[in-house]
Amino acid sequence: MNKCLFPFRFITLRFIAAIALSAIVLTSGCAKKEALANKKTVQVKGSDTMVNVEQAWAEEYKTVNKTVNLEVSGGGSGVGIAALEKGSIDIAAASRDMKQEEFDRTVQNTGKQPKEFTVGFDALAVFVHKDNPLDEITIDQLAGIFSEKGTTINWSQLGVTIPGVKNDKIVLISRQSSSGTYSFFREKVLAKKDFKLGSLDMNGSKEVVELVSNTKTAIGYSGMGYATKDVKMLRIAMHPKDTAFAPTVDNTLANKYPLARSLHMYTLGEPQGETKNFIDWILSADGQRILQDNGYVPIHAKFVLVPKSELYAR
Repeated sequence: MNKCLFPFRFITLRFIAAIALSAIVLTSGCAKKEALANKKTVQVKGSDTMVNVEQAWAEEYKTVNKTVNLEVSGGGSGVGIAALEKGSIDIAAASRDMKQEEFDRTVQNTGKQPKEFTVGFDALAVFVHKDNPLDEITIDQLAGIFSEKGTTINWSQLGVTIPGVKNDKIVLISRQSSSGTYSFFREKVLAKKDFKLGSLDMNGSKEVVELVSNTKTAIGYSGMGYATKDVKMLRIAMHPKDTAFAPTVDNTLANKYPLARSLHMYTLGEPQGETKNFIDWILSADGQRILQDNGYVPIHAKFVLVPKSELYAR
């Protein structure tokens, strides 16, 4: 063998191998891009209360239907409904009912009537710090704490003494005004009156619970699915002499818990194609199991399991 040609031959082989490898990588990349391009994207936007379970649904649905790319985002029920009004998303998630004016704007802008699907239920829980000795509260007492004309400023006014606390002024934890949770609480607890000034308004349900867990004098409201061992969910009574009920699956399905609510998904007209397939799956036993695993209440008693949130309510 010609020693002068050997290095050239070696370099040539390396060059050919590199080309072949590049071709494989390029082909693989093209295949991935082609597969992604062939996927149908379904956009879900809205309720922060529902965003955790929506993400869980999206992750599981990848294993069920690999031809769909689910894009999930929060921002609040009002944000999701506003996007649906413009026709810019496939599904609006809302922890409150769509308002008539929102329905009318959607029809005017898109020419389609919104279609409502109730995908589960939620007990809107009232949270206090785990060291707070209070166990139950009435709707009127909550209004006295949160309403702009409410006169309850300190825990001592409710006969509550929090261990290790000198200043017992109540710290109010609320949500931003675009939130369906905010609207529901304002309607059911404050009788549509305004909130008291000075509340700390969180962007998400999780943030409400986290702040309450770190603030001994705080009180806040959020979906029961966000309960942790560091907070306490209060039993709630409609009136002073009524029985107070905890936010549990059974109490929600039996309409005993005063702050139970429906969780909705809205589409433009009857959903079609992959949007319909996704909603049908959410309403199936598999979708409802994931709903419960994330601390919410199923649409029917036949699906009932025991979610983690109910363990914290006992």
